[in-house]
Amino acid sequence: MFEADDIRNWRGHDVIDAEKRKVGALESVYVDTSTDQPFFATVIVGLPTRRRLVFVPLTGATVGPGYLKVAHSKNVIKKAPSIDVDGVLTAEDEPSVFAHYEIEYIPGVGGERRLARR
Repeated sequence: MFEADDIRNWRGHDVIDAEKRKVGALESVYVDTSTDQPFFATVIVGLPTRRRLVFVPLTGATVGPGYLKVAHSKNVIKKAPSIDVDGVLTAEDEPSVFAHYEIEYIPGVGGERRLARR
């Protein structure tokens, strides 16, 4: 995997799926609050007048020259929960991001959120 500090430098670079199809551009990284390791990314998708940010897991992701390759298909990613380009992921919506990718959602012991934007 890669360090959170390094991946922040990749903002704006292409995100491609496992079949090397362009999904969009990397917008930000969300870390797992229990480990502070990169866990999800948001990707800018859509037409210029209707852009949105979709969430994609970073598990199994790799970096190449000018791109971030993720393990999920473009079709699965485009159907993922999304937020407006200037929006925030609410605590209530966080579990749906995990559910879309069939990842178990376990909040912190005190009910803390699982994801934090970096």
